[in-house]
Amino acid sequence: MEIESTAFTIADLNAFLDEMQDHDRHLLADRLESASRRLGEIGARVNAGRGDGKEWSDHELLAHIATLSKYYGVLVHRVAGGQITELNLLDSVHARDAAIDQAAELPPSDLVRMALTDHERTIKTLRAADPTALRRPIRIDGETTMTAEELARLPLINHLEMHIEQLERSLQT
Repeated sequence: MEIESTAFTIADLNAFLDEMQDHDRHLLADRLESASRRLGEIGARVNAGRGDGKEWSDHELLAHIATLSKYYGVLVHRVAGGQITELNLLDSVHARDAAIDQAAELPPSDLVRMALTDHERTIKTLRAADPTALRRPIRIDGETTMTAEELARLPLINHLEMHIEQLERSLQT
């Protein structure tokens, strides 16, 4: 075996990271496509109606899915595009329930359509983004940082998958 690692430069390391990021962004887009497809299938079974005030109804959960899909999809696009470098996420979290309440006024079919449209836009962003753009960081609440890729992976895709599973369980009962 030829020993080559001792000749690696920072440019080689960056090229390696770009290759891994390029591979990973397609996997993230695939996960979002799969989650979106599942949402399209189960979303049609959601009946309109509000919860008892303690627990979200399926309709309210769908409203949450639609709002998080829009919010985090836009964030991924804006961070990857270098349009924002800081975010007060706590303000958004504090406004979450009002946004869900407003979105829950729409019929479930509209919420599903909106979420699927937002997913498609984010999928295009993930597939087209330069690997270095996905590693672009944003400072959150002055405390921590997340990259565009982490925003796509955690608060968007993981969050979405968890709520789709929750909705699937609820619709089975």
